[in-house]
Amino acid sequence: MGMSVGGGDDEDTVLSDINTTPLVDVMLVLLIIFLITIPVATHTVKVDLPKDVNQPSKIMPHNITLAVTSDGQAWWDQTPIHDHADLMARLEKVAAQQPQPQVMIRGDASARYEAVGKLVAACQEAGVMRVDFVIEAPHN
Repeated sequence: MGMSVGGGDDEDTVLSDINTTPLVDVMLVLLIIFLITIPVATHTVKVDLPKDVNQPSKIMPHNITLAVTSDGQAWWDQTPIHDHADLMARLEKVAAQQPQPQVMIRGDASARYEAVGKLVAACQEAGVMRVDFVIEAPHN
């Protein structure tokens, strides 16, 4: 390893070379730290996620459509739902039918998630086994 000690007569000359050794040392240490911590950070619990099946639902006459408008008003087919008790009474009748009709929930794009979540929770509470969400097909 060589070292430059100055060039000649004048001892007060300034060396304009940049010493990159500390920079390289710091970068190598950071590289080693990142190589060690990245596998730890990406480690997750292995689960078998459900596969997406994009099949259009068949609209049958006995299917129930629940809709949520942008202002949070819930609708049963074309009839507004007034309160939670009204919704539960209707859903319990549906849950008692054999086979159960399909319940489809349509939520306005600007509706709050809370309003749609309340419909899903009510379906679960009433014992409805199949709840589907109706979405608009993406435009290609």
